[in-house]
Parts: sequence; C-alpha cells; structure tokens
Amino acid sequence: MPSRFSVLPRNLPLSQIRMFIPKKWRSVTESDPRNSVHSLLCSSRESVSGSCEATNESMVDCLLTTLKDFASQGHICKAFRTFSLIRTHVSSQTPCDLVIQSLSSLLLCCTNSKSLLEGKQLHACIINSGVAHSWNLVPRILTFYTTFDLLDNAHAIAETSNILHPLPWNLLISSYVRRRQNEKALSAYRQMVNRGIRPDEFTYPSVLKACGEQLNLASGQDIHKSIDGSFLEGSLFVQNALVSMYAKCGEVDVANDIFERMPVKDAVSWNSMIYGYASKGMWSKAFELFDRMRATGAEMDIITWNTIAGGCLKTGNFIGALKLFSQMRTCGIQLEPVATLIGLGACSHTGLLKNGKEIHGIVMRSHLDDFDNVRNALINMYARCKALKQAHILFQLVDSKTVITWNTIISGFAHWDRSEETSFLFREMLLSGVEPNYITIASILPLCARVANLQHGKEFHCYLTRRKGFEEHMLLWNSLVDMYARSGKVVVARKLFNLMSKKDAVTYTSLIAGYGIQGEGREAIELFNEMIRHHIKPDHVTMVATLSACSHSGHVTQGQKLFEQMQSTYDISPRLEHFSCLIDLFGRAGLLKKAEEIIIKMPYEPTPEMWATLLGACKIHRNTEIGEWAAEKLLELRPDNPGYYVLIANMYADAGRWNKLAKVRTIMRDFGVRKAPGCAWVDTGSGFSPFLVSDTSSGQTNEIYCLLGGLNRQMKDTGYVTTEDSSSEEELCEGLLL
Repeated sequence: MPSRFSVLPRNLPLSQIRMFIPKKWRSVTESDPRNSVHSLLCSSRESVSGSCEATNESMVDCLLTTLKDFASQGHICKAFRTFSLIRTHVSSQTPCDLVIQSLSSLLLCCTNSKSLLEGKQLHACIINSGVAHSWNLVPRILTFYTTFDLLDNAHAIAETSNILHPLPWNLLISSYVRRRQNEKALSAYRQMVNRGIRPDEFTYPSVLKACGEQLNLASGQDIHKSIDGSFLEGSLFVQNALVSMYAKCGEVDVANDIFERMPVKDAVSWNSMIYGYASKGMWSKAFELFDRMRATGAEMDIITWNTIAGGCLKTGNFIGALKLFSQMRTCGIQLEPVATLIGLGACSHTGLLKNGKEIHGIVMRSHLDDFDNVRNALINMYARCKALKQAHILFQLVDSKTVITWNTIISGFAHWDRSEETSFLFREMLLSGVEPNYITIASILPLCARVANLQHGKEFHCYLTRRKGFEEHMLLWNSLVDMYARSGKVVVARKLFNLMSKKDAVTYTSLIAGYGIQGEGREAIELFNEMIRHHIKPDHVTMVATLSACSHSGHVTQGQKLFEQMQSTYDISPRLEHFSCLIDLFGRAGLLKKAEEIIIKMPYEPTPEMWATLLGACKIHRNTEIGEWAAEKLLELRPDNPGYYVLIANMYADAGRWNKLAKVRTIMRDFGVRKAPGCAWVDTGSGFSPFLVSDTSSGQTNEIYCLLGGLNRQMKDTGYVTTEDSSSEEELCEGLLL
C-alpha cells in the first residue's frame, strides 16, 4: 500500500476523518474540482511543458484502464499502486472526470474486497481533493459505508450531499430496509421529501416495504396518495409494492382492487396477492388465484409452490399437497427443505409410507438430510406411518440430538400406544442430558391415560410440580386432568381442576368426559353450566362429552335439550358424532322408536357403529323388530369388526332366527372374520400383564381365577349379571383344574 494511506488511525467515523487532513490541503477551493485534483496530485512537482503533457495524457488513459482492471479483479494493492502512478502523470490539462473515475474504481474495489480501512483512507483523500460531492462519487461512497453497516456514516453522506437526485437517498433507504431498520427508512424518506427531492420508482418500493414490515398502514396510505399525485402510478414496481404493502397490513380487499386494475402483472404481482390471502387464512381465494396464475403461464418460483402446498397441508388437503409436490418435481423446480417438509408432513397425515420413502430418496440425493428439521420430519413420517423400526434407526443415526429430535421419536411411539418404548426413550433422554420441555410431557401424558398407566402419569405429575417453567403451560395441566379423569380418578381430576388458575374449553371438556365415564351425569351437566356462566364457549368436542355423559346416566330430557341448543344457542352445527350420542341416549333409555327416527332423518349416512349401538339397545330392551332391521343394515355394510357379527348372531339366536344366524356365520367364514379371544391387562404391582380367556400360562393363575370368581359373585349379587348367565366361584375354579 502507498505509505501516504497508512498514517490514518483505523475505524474512524466520517465526522472525524477531516481531523487528519493537513491544513494546507483544506485550503483547496472546492468550487473548482479540476484545480483541486491538480493540486492534490501534482503539488509535489512543477508543471511540465506542452509536449510532455500530451504524453502524460496518453499515459493517464492507459493507467486508468489498468486500474479499472485491477479493481474489477479485486487486486486492491495493485490498484492503489496504479493510482500512485496516475498521480505522477496527471497535469493541469488532464480531464477531471478521468481522476474521478480512478477514485470511483478504487472505492468500488474497497467495497467489493471489504477493505474498510483502505476505503476510509481513500474517502479522506476524496474530501481533501474537493470532489466529495461529485455526482459520480457520492453513490460510491454511500454504498461503501452501507456495505459495512455503517448506516450513520451513510446517512451523513446523504445529508451533506447537494445532489437533488433521489439516488443517494434510495441507496440509504433500501439499506435501512434490508437491515430491518424500517423506522429509520421512513425518517430518511421524510427528510428527503422535505428537501424537495422527488421520489422515483425506486424510492417507493423500498419505503412501502418498510410500511408493510411495520404494519404501518397510515404511512403507507400517505405514500399511496403521493404516488397518485406523481407520474408513477403506472409503474409495475410501484404497483407491486402497493399490493404487497396493503396485503401485509391485512387490507387484502384494497390490495386485490389494485391488483385487478394492473394492466401488466408479473410473478411478483401474483405472489404478493397470494401471500396476502394466505396470511389471512383465506385459502380458497389463494387457491383460486394460484389456478389463475398457472393459466396465464406466469413464472412460479418455489415460494409460490410452497405457499399453496403449505395451504393444502393446513386445510387438511394432504393428497392435494402431495400432488403439488409431485408437480414441482415435474416442472423441474429444485426442491429445498421447506418443500420437503411439506411433502413429508402430508405423508405423515395420510400414512402413505411408499410416498414418504420416495421423498426420503430425494432428500438423500439432494443432501437435504444435513438439515435438522428435515431429519426430524423423516423420523416423524416413518413413526406416523407405523414404521417404528425405521424411525428409530434414523433417530439413532442423528449424532447431535436436540430436544425436538427426542420429542419427535417419543411422540411417534406414544401415538401408537407403545408405552414401554416411550418410557424407555424418555429415560434415555434424561440420561443424555437433554432437558424435556412441555411438548415432551404433553405427548406422553395422553398415552398414560389411554393405556390406564396411572403410575407413570403420577410420576410425570411429580416431575411437573418439582420443576419450574411448566406452570404457565395449560396444555400440560389439561393433559393431567384428562389423564386422571380417563383413569377413573375423577375426584383427583376435580382437585387438580380446582387448583388451576386458568381454565379453557379443553379443561372443562376433559373433566366432563371423566364424569360421563363414571356415569355421574348430574355433575357433568353442572360443570357444563358452570362453563357457560364463565363465558367459555363450548366446542363440538365439549358437546360430545356432555351428550355422552347424559346418555350414560339416563338424563334423556337434559340431553335432548342440549342437542337442540347446539345450533340455536352455541352456533355448533351437529356432526355425525352428535347424532351418534343422541341415538345412544334414546337407545339406553329404551326409546327405540325415537332412536330409529333420528337415524332415518339425520343428514348423514349411518355408520356401522350407529347400527351396532341401536342393535345393542334392541337386544337389551328385547325389541326384535327394530333389532332385526338394524342387523340387516349392519350386514349390508360388511363391517370388519368381529364383535359386530357376534352381536348380530346373538340377536338372531335370541329371536330364534336360526337360518339368519347360519347366514351370519357363513359371512364370517367367507370373509375370514374371526373373534379374537377376550384380553384384559392385569396390574400385578410390578407392571401390567395380559390375561386371555381360559389362560393358564400365568404363574398366578389360581389366584386370578379365584379373584374373578369373587368378582363374578359380587356382580351377580348387585344385579349386573343374570343368574342363568353367571357361573359360581366353584365352577370357575373347577374349570381351571380340569
């Protein structure tokens, strides 16, 4: 480097650079750049003769070309040496523009090579030369400082410039926006306008983007008014920026009005409008616009595809998401992590393992498995498709497992009620030093409720109370209430419910369902009324739990009233499961004609479960007429549940319809339907053990059968088992010894 540029201290702000300029340099008159440059570059020697000047002019041109080449190639040291040679050959006749070009090239080289110190030293020389306000240098200087995020220095350059063109301000405003300093961008815009500088088509897109990022609709509307008063309302860049600003601020109707009136639309126009609808959750509009965009042949980038495919995923159209993923590949679009995550998510929801494996192959070929979120999505896909072995293998191959990775594999096994593996993985997670978060616990607690593993549930309850940070996560406490309620510990669930400072619809629904399982319909109804008094709106799940509670406890009138209030009072349209609860309500109460009327008039096709519910009620209340009708309808549906066939067979047997009973057995044989033996899980204290009908493999068989005999006798005494259907304790033990 030239020694002249090595004397300045490093990392000085612009305001202090002038302090290091010699006084004799400052006396140069800035009004005459030619004299200033000549004084800077030729102060060390006398003027030369005319014949020598002609030779120097040719040399300066040659050296300037060489400097530009070095600068473009990033050879900053060679560029500065060439600049020193230019200084020795410049004369009073040398055009000022040639010297300014050399300074501009040097500034560009400092910017591209990220040479901050050299650039500041060069700026000092430019100030000394008196050309700091040159039209060609001001944008270069401003770009140099913005490259190093020295936006205060860049702002000072724009403020001190006497250029009335918007270019310097455009560079400053766009730099603020790129670094998300949107308020400063708007302030710079106002400062620019107050100076009488008219914005151009490059000013408005940046400042409108700042408004959109800030959701500053008022400022955006003011800028829109100034655009209408200019000659730029037809600019495609400006129109796109307006559409994007209004869409981000939630004014999609205004954005769409501008969009529809645009005579020319490009990919940015379509994408901005699609994003606006997507951000508001107006997916039907977004899908419609996407179809229109494809019909026009507009170029679609990966962001457009991902937005629409992601919308299909959010709206439950998983097959549609997979189709779009396939079309992306057909169109030759290079897939990236987001598209892969969408495809894997669709496979997870649909259980399409084959498609998931194909995406896995794409991931491997594209080296996308380097991304943590893609690896986790693959583990989740295999787990949700019930390929737990493959999911666990992928999990083991992850070197650095995060809490998200652990949560993925744990929730995968929990989803399929694999309680032992889930507990083992949780212990492994603790031993690995990874601290569980609320999602970890929330994925395991429902499993404890489903498999009635109350002991593990209690352990997790203790874990939550002993560690800080879980108090505010209502999801966990709702899961605990649900776990205790489902396990029959409704009193404990109620105590926990009372201790909760915040409650929502899920909290109430979990406890209502618990009371319903226990047949305590009155308490469930009172809890529902309390929920309404606290202005917590019930959802369709709450109504199912409450109607089911009424059904199990025989509160027919109350259940019928709640069903009628669903739409009129709570604005909930009855779904299939609500009609199913109503059929069960009337069936249990023996009101079989009403149940028959509901199943005929409801706006849904009856499911096998509904016919089985009605058939069971007919068997209990000995209504052969409706029962045979329900049995015929159930046989038409050919259900694969063997329990239904047993129910139908018993119905025909009780009615003495032996020919129809034989038909049922023939259907079972033809379709390969076999009734699996009854199985129960017995808590032996050290864990759960399966117990099958007539099972003698257990070492505690004698004790188990004697216990069952005692329970059978108690059930008979309380009227739950009829005399002709029950066996004595002696008979049970006697059957064991044979």
